[in-house]
Amino acid sequence: MSGPKNEDNPQSPFSGLLSDPLDVTVSNDDAASADIAREAAQIASLHAEIAELKDRYLRSVAEVENVRKRSEREKLEAGQFAFSRFAKDLLSVVDNFSRALDALTPDVRAALPAAARPVIDGVEATQREMLAIFERHGVKRIEAKGKRFDPNLHGAIAEFPSPDHAAGTVIDVAQQGYTIGGRLLREAMVTVSSGAPARSGAGSSSLDTQA
Repeated sequence: MSGPKNEDNPQSPFSGLLSDPLDVTVSNDDAASADIAREAAQIASLHAEIAELKDRYLRSVAEVENVRKRSEREKLEAGQFAFSRFAKDLLSVVDNFSRALDALTPDVRAALPAAARPVIDGVEATQREMLAIFERHGVKRIEAKGKRFDPNLHGAIAEFPSPDHAAGTVIDVAQQGYTIGGRLLREAMVTVSSGAPARSGAGSSSLDTQA
């Protein structure tokens, strides 16, 4: 026969094994917060790694582009240098054509026999073709006559007084100059004005004053 039951204090056989429900809820919240913090840290780390990799990629692309541009520039400069030497040697041929044609004044041309005129026309056509080839390869004649003397482009072989030209103006060109790709290939040999000639009276007055 079973003993009397205590109605006031009923106890389950598992009651000692279960914790407070509130403690379980708090523990679950802490675990979830820890998981979120770990995931956030991992995401931040991945973002930082992606940013670093992107920076490395952009730097690599920029370096490759710089190397490509430098190689193209060096290749172009090497080609221009080789052609510059060749073009400079041909300039003497162009000079000879120019001197020969300049010697043919209108009177001389008129006195030439008819059979010689096609030869002159051929020389002029050859000169024009050579200058056109130079132009296509970036070789350009320096326009010097009537311009201000520029020591970067002109070489002065003489200086004369000129009432028609200001001092420092190129009066005449003895030898044509050329540039290639914007750089000097051969300077123009020129004569330069020293300005209007001094008047003898003014000169005497100046000397008298100094005396």
